[in-house]
Amino acid sequence: MKKKLNSKIEKATEVQREFSGRMALIVSIIAIIFSLFEIWVNTIGVMPGIYRNAVHLSFLLVLGFILYPAVKKSPRDKFTVWDTILAILGIAIGVYILLFEEELHLVRGSVAITRDYIFALIAVILLLEVTRRAIGPVLPALSIFFLIYAHFGPYFPGIFAHSSLLWTRILYRLYLTDEGIFGITLYVSATFIFMFILFGAFLEYSGVSRFFNDFAIAIAGGRRGGPAQVAVVSSSLMGTISGSANANVAMTGNFTIPLMKKIGYTKDFAGAVEAAASTGGQIMPPIMGAAAFIMSSYLGISYIRIVLAGIIPALFYYLGIFISVDLEARRLDLKGLPRDTLPSLIKVMKQGGHLVLPVIVVICTLVVGRTPVYAAFTGIISTIIISWFKKDTRMNLKKIVLALDVGARKAVQVGLACACCGFIVGVAAMTGIGSVVAYNIFELSYGYLPLALFFVMVASLLLGMGLPTTACYIVVATVAAPALIKMGVLPLAAHFFVFYFGCLSNLTPPVALASYTAAGLSGGNPTRVAYNGLKLTIAGFVVPFLCVYNPMLLLERVKITPFILSIITGGIGIICLGIAAMGYLGRKLFIYERIMIFVGAILLAFPGLKSDVWGAGVIVLALFVILSQNKKVYQEIKK
Repeated sequence: MKKKLNSKIEKATEVQREFSGRMALIVSIIAIIFSLFEIWVNTIGVMPGIYRNAVHLSFLLVLGFILYPAVKKSPRDKFTVWDTILAILGIAIGVYILLFEEELHLVRGSVAITRDYIFALIAVILLLEVTRRAIGPVLPALSIFFLIYAHFGPYFPGIFAHSSLLWTRILYRLYLTDEGIFGITLYVSATFIFMFILFGAFLEYSGVSRFFNDFAIAIAGGRRGGPAQVAVVSSSLMGTISGSANANVAMTGNFTIPLMKKIGYTKDFAGAVEAAASTGGQIMPPIMGAAAFIMSSYLGISYIRIVLAGIIPALFYYLGIFISVDLEARRLDLKGLPRDTLPSLIKVMKQGGHLVLPVIVVICTLVVGRTPVYAAFTGIISTIIISWFKKDTRMNLKKIVLALDVGARKAVQVGLACACCGFIVGVAAMTGIGSVVAYNIFELSYGYLPLALFFVMVASLLLGMGLPTTACYIVVATVAAPALIKMGVLPLAAHFFVFYFGCLSNLTPPVALASYTAAGLSGGNPTRVAYNGLKLTIAGFVVPFLCVYNPMLLLERVKITPFILSIITGGIGIICLGIAAMGYLGRKLFIYERIMIFVGAILLAFPGLKSDVWGAGVIVLALFVILSQNKKVYQEIKK
């Protein structure tokens, strides 16, 4: 039993070090205390925000330096003396805030002394280094660029120039106030994000992932190309809880990819399906990725409003994937899994259906107006209680402890990304760079919204290639989303636009992390997996534009008749996009036929009676051309 549970921890931690013996015990104790502290401070505990954030950061630094090796040659089964020293310094910068923050503001009248600046400098260096270890060099490099920009502002060209900020002022604002490291991004990490990651860990140890897989097989396994549809269903269900595309691929891909290959999908396509479906989990309500919590805080609206806004775009995204995998199955003439090998849906629901109740509890808690933190805590408690409904899912003390352990470890990367983004948010506030970028996007696009949207899309995809989704969203939302709002885009639509493309960067070559993870499991070529993933998710690249031009898809300014018409025409447009991307409808389509369907799909998807009429006309014409050449197409459409 011990070996089995230990293997679960190793799987959950992905690229983190794997310890044994006394070191494993030390790390587990720290992680468990971290989780218990977060539960306490977010429920019955009373602690000023900057104190809570300081303790949260210290835990992140300690676990970050212990769990992530400095370089590839560093030992992976133990932490070094230098790791221990850096971890102790991580504790010190949090303790310093606890001891001297009140003295600084109440006794010294917010006048810093040399000691304050020394600890601020240590905090900056430690955070940059631990983020480099846990996430990679891109985010720390971007943060350093912003720090350089803050101090050397006069040397930057044109309107980007600003008066120089002293290093002492920069350090003061970043470390000794709640406008930098301890600002809104770390606040969200210490509250909403951590609690929902912990909730996901409890769900995982109650057996919900096994239930989702069985449920998906029961409803879709027997269909043509069923395992691909199983991957879409199970990955969307698990992704909404895990909030990480890579973790989702690793979690569900081990099961779904071999099934897809078994019935005839290629290695590249099987990996692409899993990557595309897992990436969509971050935009799938009710529990979306960590960036959704930050969006809620940025916009000052309830999280349940974000969840409701995400429903239709997520359904469009997965409709596009479903159509694409079905067309590929038709092209290859694939069959589903044998009926006698499929689990009974009734039996699956009897055995594990109760495991969905905690998610329902969370949704209901949010709907009645409670905070996301309260909802997450309620979800954790209800998961433990409901798991006892069946003997097979029962969470004993050992599983609860493991959930506390794994939950804390999973929170480290996201938490460090949020903390490091504090540099960018703080410098943006000090220098006004956000307004400058917004102005320049407006000028470069000549006030033409489609061009501005294109610039913001490219920025999101490029930054997302080297950043976690959460960090990418924070950076682009800070400096680019204001440009869209300035041009008349509703704030919710502008932030959703950035959020979506930050998620889709997981699939965008040349750095497509979710695709590379899936390729490792499928044995396919990473580049071909990535490009197949792009074909599958073509709808995902159109949906954000639809949300900007038709905010009713985000349930904003809804008028019933136009809303229903938008859903119908949008859905048909998404289906046609899938046909154009896959290039198959009863037979391989010629390039001009694909172009016609693509143009018609875009016209149908975008709002407006004229575009709908023109789009329908182009689609009908394309179908007439295709049908006139091959009767098999007509039979496919009838099916």
